[in-house]
Amino acid sequence: MKKGSWMIVVCEWIWRAALANMCWIAYTILGLGVLGFFPASVALFTLVRKWLRNDTDEPVLKTFNQVYFKEWKRSNGIGLVFYGIGLFLFVDIRIAEQLMTGVFASFVLIVLYILVFVLLLSVGYFFAIYVHYKLSNKEYIKQSLLLTLTSLPSTIIIGIGFIFIGYVINRFPGLIPFFSAVAPALWMMKICLGRFNAIERRLKQ
Repeated sequence: MKKGSWMIVVCEWIWRAALANMCWIAYTILGLGVLGFFPASVALFTLVRKWLRNDTDEPVLKTFNQVYFKEWKRSNGIGLVFYGIGLFLFVDIRIAEQLMTGVFASFVLIVLYILVFVLLLSVGYFFAIYVHYKLSNKEYIKQSLLLTLTSLPSTIIIGIGFIFIGYVINRFPGLIPFFSAVAPALWMMKICLGRFNAIERRLKQ
């Protein structure tokens, strides 16, 4: 590949990723945050999955818009379950902080924070599963939790990637509007696709 061609490809990828990230921010705001986060994230993961499978011809804005409105109702329905679990854990943490003391309180808080971490990971896995498989709403939630609890090596790799991405964005805050969502989504989807392929090969044996 010639130098000029290589530079064009890199610029195209930077623009594609930045546009997807800005769409995610705009469509999340469009849904007033709470009702925009899940459909916007589904649209983002749909795009990055296509890119990782060498399907780069789909126009970013058109694809994002179509997926967002198509999946708005269903993704938010599942999202309400995750929001409900998150609210329950938040209330429990507040109760433990205000009403409990001593070693038992510390133990309860550690358990609750671990559960919050598991919940956040499950949400990430949910998006990857949602755009890759066709399942029932119940199965999406179930498989997201199972994958979180049974894929420790993948989870560690995802965590390391997130720490690195967070470090870079923290050092260069100007990247937030352009890569703060698309970079973690690309990394997580890449690791999850490898995990999905391994599971599917094992099931075929």
